[in-house]
Amino acid sequence: MWTDNIAPGKGWTALWSGLVLCSCGGIRSTDAPCPACDQIETNVPIQMIARTLRDGRVVQIPSQTFMGAEGRYEDYLYIQMMEREWLRAPVQSDRHFPNGPSDKASIALLYWTYFETRIERLLQIGLKTTPKALAEDTLNRYASIGSRLDKLYRILFGTTYEKDLCSIGQPSLWTHLKEVQKRRNDFIHGNPQSIDDPFVLTVVDRLKDEHDAWIAVFNRRIRAYRGGGNV
Repeated sequence: MWTDNIAPGKGWTALWSGLVLCSCGGIRSTDAPCPACDQIETNVPIQMIARTLRDGRVVQIPSQTFMGAEGRYEDYLYIQMMEREWLRAPVQSDRHFPNGPSDKASIALLYWTYFETRIERLLQIGLKTTPKALAEDTLNRYASIGSRLDKLYRILFGTTYEKDLCSIGQPSLWTHLKEVQKRRNDFIHGNPQSIDDPFVLTVVDRLKDEHDAWIAVFNRRIRAYRGGGNV
């Protein structure tokens, strides 16, 4: 599983590690062309910072500053919460109900919340030129994730999130997302057993693939926005 390959000293937030925002708005690494605009140079001005050496001397060294690719600090918070729950040792009382949900069911619930926040960030690309009040009203009108992934997505981008996932070669992720949504809804509406241990394992196992796919779709939408059309 991808978590086994995380470098020592790093946690699940490594999903955002090494990624920055390009000047075009796309998400890129610092050592490769931007997938959204093909820009090679980062064009970040070099800044000088002061550092004090052990002998007391103060020297000026160059430093480049990049804006992180995450949308807000909650991007890290949700991931950290999922990781903490995954690593938590089971409590004896968690198994009091033999037919209950996984003792780590909250991972799937946190994951879906995290996914919804990223979809809103994606939709905001299509609302960039819309007055703030109108953009907020539009998002409120299409408040459910179902309407956002289908109807609003189609209005803004001329396609659906499902088709965008297919266009980047990840059609199975759509099936996975629909299953997460279904089980999450079943859990909330009186069927906690819907989120069992095998399913939690699937959610964690596919987290990196889905995260990478979302970034690819995000850059695809940025490229289309810059070009003035849909792709």
